[in-house]
Amino acid sequence: MVKVEIVEENSPYGSEAGSRASSTTSLSSVESDIDNDESFIDRIAALVDIVPPTTRHAISERVSKSASLIKRGGKFAGNLVWILTTSALLVALPLALVLEDEAKIVAQERELLEQQQGQQQMLGPSMYPPNPNQPKAVVPPGF
Repeated sequence: MVKVEIVEENSPYGSEAGSRASSTTSLSSVESDIDNDESFIDRIAALVDIVPPTTRHAISERVSKSASLIKRGGKFAGNLVWILTTSALLVALPLALVLEDEAKIVAQERELLEQQQGQQQMLGPSMYPPNPNQPKAVVPPGF
């Protein structure tokens, strides 16, 4: 709050012929008048009286509009995140599982095809011609 005092003629503030020494003593006396128990919040609250009501109202309106805008933006972002996560769970997850199963089936088919090719190579004619110096195996007639 603003405190109004009546200044007397003999005070250093009222005289125009004051010297530098009297002005420094007056400053030190003013500093001693400050209440040390006053907190920072009390000082800020006292500044309310300095700002005119129209300016305070304009500041209040801007702060409330900004808070409203931030709230609406946050709500929109939350809804967007909700839509994306539920879509991912309902569409993308089953699709990923189906693609993984299909990849397993393709791998099994490839393995089966490789096994069949390996059997055909073992049963089929050899790539190398038979050695003429090697004796032929004679199979007894009972077998």
